[in-house]
Amino acid sequence: MKPVLVLEKFKGKLNKSKQKKIKRIILYAGGGVLLLVLGAFIFFAKDLPSPDKINKRQVIESTKIYDRTGEHLLYEIHGEEKRTLISFEEMPENIRYATIVLEDQDFYHHYGIKFSSIIRAAIKDVLGRGVRQGGSTITQQFIKNSILTPERTLTRKIKEVILAIEMELKFSKDEILQMYLNEIPYGSNAYGIEAASQTFFGKRARELTLDEAALLSALPKAPTYYSPYGSHPEELEARQKIAIQKMADLGYITQEQAEESKNIDTFEKLTVHRENISAPHMVMYVKEYLEDKYGYEAVERGGYKVYTTLDWDKQQIAEKTVKEGAEKNMVNYGATNASLVAIDPKTGQILVMVGSKDYFDDTIDGQVNVAIRDRQPGSSFKPYVYVTAFMKGYTPDTMLYDVETEFETGTGKEYKPQNYDGKFRGPVKIKEALGMSLNVPAVKVLYLAGVKNSIDTAKRMGITGLNQPDRYGLSLVLGGGEVKLVDHVSAFATFATGGIRHNKTAILRIEDNKGKIVEEFQQTEGERMIEEKYVAIIDHILSTNDYRAPAFGSNSPLRFDDRPVVAKTGTTNEFRDAWTVGYTPSLAVGVWAGNNDNSPMAAGAAGANVAAPIWRSFLDQVLGNYNIEQFPKYKKEENIEKPVLRGDLDMEEDVKVCKIPGKDDKYCLANKYCLDDDVKKKDFVKAHTILWFVDKNDPRGDYPENPKKDPQFKKWEKGVKKWYKDEDSKFIVGDPPEDKCDEEDFSKYK
Repeated sequence: MKPVLVLEKFKGKLNKSKQKKIKRIILYAGGGVLLLVLGAFIFFAKDLPSPDKINKRQVIESTKIYDRTGEHLLYEIHGEEKRTLISFEEMPENIRYATIVLEDQDFYHHYGIKFSSIIRAAIKDVLGRGVRQGGSTITQQFIKNSILTPERTLTRKIKEVILAIEMELKFSKDEILQMYLNEIPYGSNAYGIEAASQTFFGKRARELTLDEAALLSALPKAPTYYSPYGSHPEELEARQKIAIQKMADLGYITQEQAEESKNIDTFEKLTVHRENISAPHMVMYVKEYLEDKYGYEAVERGGYKVYTTLDWDKQQIAEKTVKEGAEKNMVNYGATNASLVAIDPKTGQILVMVGSKDYFDDTIDGQVNVAIRDRQPGSSFKPYVYVTAFMKGYTPDTMLYDVETEFETGTGKEYKPQNYDGKFRGPVKIKEALGMSLNVPAVKVLYLAGVKNSIDTAKRMGITGLNQPDRYGLSLVLGGGEVKLVDHVSAFATFATGGIRHNKTAILRIEDNKGKIVEEFQQTEGERMIEEKYVAIIDHILSTNDYRAPAFGSNSPLRFDDRPVVAKTGTTNEFRDAWTVGYTPSLAVGVWAGNNDNSPMAAGAAGANVAAPIWRSFLDQVLGNYNIEQFPKYKKEENIEKPVLRGDLDMEEDVKVCKIPGKDDKYCLANKYCLDDDVKKKDFVKAHTILWFVDKNDPRGDYPENPKKDPQFKKWEKGVKKWYKDEDSKFIVGDPPEDKCDEEDFSKYK
């Protein structure tokens, strides 16, 4: 603001002498600020090297990723940058425009910086919060990647701004864009658009089609995350299509061209990608973590030594076991893929990660790490729900009805779950229902425990996601939500420690190129998430073969005679996912089997048949190295007041009766007037669902005054009464007759 404008409102209040004095002060202050800015420019500014010198720089040292011993090099992030300099004319317009619309739409209209973006990014970068901030101009990105170190400091940010302005003064926009496209990392050690084009499509950059250019332009933001060979191809494709549509919106191409390009499957054009790599899915899991924490450039050029938690011997066993098991499953059940994760429950360290049958098998999308993908867990989710019910006051002996039941959903849609074998077993105890993995009782337990409560339990134990409880509803207990195998195993590891959670980790130690430790695993006591007495119930039920044998057989792969092992299987609708997850006190292991494209397997491809054999084979090969350990002892609770929580319905009464002739379903107490053939011994039952006896939110409290107020009561009762009625007249629902048979009713039939 000009001094005269500042003084405008003071006219008439100051004499001319004072006005001149204030004006001089303001001018001097403004001049001082200008001098400070110029001084900063002089102090921080460095001569920009020429484009040729920048592009000839060599990476100093590569980052190496090892197993936990440091004896096995799993992967080397190459120190040599693959780069070929090309002229601006050799860069097709498609790649220029696609890059601009994604990275810096105003590139041709600013002077190298955007002040609003600088302030926001500077604050977050200095504080070290979140991932690398977007919003930098192409000029700034070039400087960050080519000239400055990746450190997050205010000084570096100031240098970046100054150099961006200086660069804009020295070079034309086309020259800056040329340098940027020759320097920027695209992943797979490809630096610059020419190297990227050769690496991903096996062609020169000038030969790139519109859809190919758009795909490549989507990579620099997060080269590992968006890698077409990685675990997030859907996100890459979405970003590619955003680039194409933006090009149309801004007039670089027509809408017709955009639609045509969006309909092309660019992934089919990718070259075969093979690298010298061991435990590839674990490596990429670690690499993504490193880039998120330290930045892509630092990982590619920083010369780190990364010692992972991976157990080399167990990894080799797991890879062989998964491959052999998946090949058998392909023949028998049409399941093309499988994944296995093993975690040390006492530390949270990931010992094994096999993300697919074969990392290099493109026919099954082998490079996709299924261990970190969301899949429906089927019944393997049930332990989180049941332990929530135990914490709420229900017991393993609580009586439920496994009968055909329609559940109230509040949406008007019918929800009538079925058991795996299509059978119903009538009254069962919770421990029997969980052991046999019965679905109808499980849905009832979820209702009693609460959907939100059950999700909270799963999250406390290590499950991520599950952020849409209204979408899952009562199907959650049967796997209606989605979980990641690595999270599922981590959460089961919390069971293995008696309810103490150790966050999963893949890192033991990271050293910089000078040997300084920048990150190191620290053993902690963990955090208690569930009381041990409740976990002991889960341990007891899921390690006792007698509970599961009626459904799985007495000699299933889940049975261990030499040591206690907990196991839970899961199968989703139409056999799209098969699971087995389990643990000992020192090892938690999970296996998923199925098809990456979510296509169904053959009928019968249940978790016990498809995933369990792989799981069991792995454990048989590695458990010999572990001492036999016992779970916390399960102590049956005594002095429970309510019979239904003790496993006693106290509802049957055996009575000798006669059916009264000519009166449907009418009985009288048998006596001499009955025909001998009419005398029957009948079981009269006062059958009620559990909601008759408990308030679902306080099962140990008073009996409900009006159980019919519960929205599920009516339909649950209907299912119970129907089951008894259908049991071949073995049972009669209701009270036994009080009156003896009358001579008149029977005399005419004698």
